[in-house]
Amino acid sequence: MNIHNYLTKAKYLSLGLLISGATLAADKNPPSKFIKEGVWRGVFTVSESQVPFNFELKGKDAEHAVFTLINGSRRDNFHVKAIGKDSVYIKMNTYDAALVAKIEDDGKISGEYRSLVPGFRGNSLPFTAEYGKSYRFVEPGKDVAPKADLSGKWEIKTYSKEAVPASIAILKQKGNKLTGVVMTVVGDNRELEGTVQGDEFALSGFTGPSPFIIKGKINADGSISGEEGFGIYKNLKFDAAKNETVELPDPYKLTFLKEGYKKLDFSFPGIDGKAVSLSDNKYKGKVVIVEIIGTWCPNCTDQTVFLSPWFNKNRNRGVEAIAIGFEQKDSLDYAKYTLGKLKEKYAINYDIAFGGLADKKLVAQKLPALNKFIAFPTTIIIDRNGDVREIYTGYTGTVTGKYHKDYEKKFNQLLDKLIAEPAPESAAVKDTALHPGN
Repeated sequence: MNIHNYLTKAKYLSLGLLISGATLAADKNPPSKFIKEGVWRGVFTVSESQVPFNFELKGKDAEHAVFTLINGSRRDNFHVKAIGKDSVYIKMNTYDAALVAKIEDDGKISGEYRSLVPGFRGNSLPFTAEYGKSYRFVEPGKDVAPKADLSGKWEIKTYSKEAVPASIAILKQKGNKLTGVVMTVVGDNRELEGTVQGDEFALSGFTGPSPFIIKGKINADGSISGEEGFGIYKNLKFDAAKNETVELPDPYKLTFLKEGYKKLDFSFPGIDGKAVSLSDNKYKGKVVIVEIIGTWCPNCTDQTVFLSPWFNKNRNRGVEAIAIGFEQKDSLDYAKYTLGKLKEKYAINYDIAFGGLADKKLVAQKLPALNKFIAFPTTIIIDRNGDVREIYTGYTGTVTGKYHKDYEKKFNQLLDKLIAEPAPESAAVKDTALHPGN
């Protein structure tokens, strides 16, 4: 997923002293106020637009509380920390960002979405939230009968001075309720939830990275027009028409090795202090999955949610994996923190290395065998001989339905095939030398 789609220009302030000092104070002086248990409706103010989101709080104090963002059928859980007597700090899990909010006297919440990346500066993304409101866009009883059913697949044409990836939307409508996902060649925008009111529609999503909104009008010919908003970074205008046969470019054919290359070669510092290279003995004669990711990237997180348990189940079959993280700060110490959090949360038992700053041109420079680098994440499958057999650009999450099922099926079929292939003789000899008597 393009990093700029998910980086907000939130107030990139150094929160270390604020958080640590406030936490110490909170330990000595328990908060007199806390978020009320139940469902809430929040609203981000982005320029002149409002981006609604929903969440639920369970637990009567910070020690036991779980903060859950709700997007259609998707649920994302976060921990809550009390800072001071009337404020809370909610870290967005492995994304280096947080909601920092104050509990007002009337019970409402007001605060900001902030990036925690050191050295960044920008505008804050303020929000407010009210208790007991489960609707997203329209209050109950105020719905207007929809003038069309938007269910189906939509071919989207986006207008921008910069190159914009091709995209399609898959929508489901039931009455006024609208859900769906926007897919591009670099990934999807996760599950969106919204409404259709008369000839207008709106969808929004907030899962931890920057909030996303898409809204517009239904035209007389059945097409739609509107605007996509990526946090406070940018807005893009679009037109779209139903097209049940439209497909995105084949993600298996977008990234490939340059002519004359069969193998991938690299050496990056690992977050455990040891260099990680495909020439390491542990990878000789093994099938290797190389994943190019960033902790700031939601599609990378979704891919990790898929790969980590898969690897833990299959690791004894002659397969290894490497995640190469490109982060928002070009610092190994910072990467050890962000990638370490990823490793801890998702029980990653394969090597994680730091590639550098999250920049596509830099990735292409550091992996010169690739024709180009298009998307975080990118998955590279290497056979027992060290030859690259497949490269998949982006990631299609579970919300994409058949697209994810097709990806999972093809992934498993290819890995089963490569694992079944014989190891090269040199690797077999080395394995015998390391394990005499086998």
